[in-house]
Amino acid sequence: MVSPRRKRLALAIAALADAAQLGVFPVFAGGALSLPDDALDAIVAALLIVTLGWRWRLAGALAMELVPGVALFPTWTAFVLMVPAVRAEAPGQAGPRPGPPALERTTPA
Repeated sequence: MVSPRRKRLALAIAALADAAQLGVFPVFAGGALSLPDDALDAIVAALLIVTLGWRWRLAGALAMELVPGVALFPTWTAFVLMVPAVRAEAPGQAGPRPGPPALERTTPA
């Protein structure tokens, strides 16, 4: 899990990359045959690894980006949205959260 701040940063990176791929679609239409598309995907993958850490879904997103025409789908944004974020505990609330009360075993009288 990552912090909400890192997830927001990764989401901004992914959204900018997907917007660039949609905005300049003819340049990126070739998928794995397009050098600008490959360069953008490598840069985005590296930035997301630095921001979020290694995740196997990242390899899947990168593989999807290599398929011609898939650049129309916001693959990077979808990947980042699947990464869970965890909120930091407040200083006074550290420790386990209270759960349901334990059941007491009673014996018949």
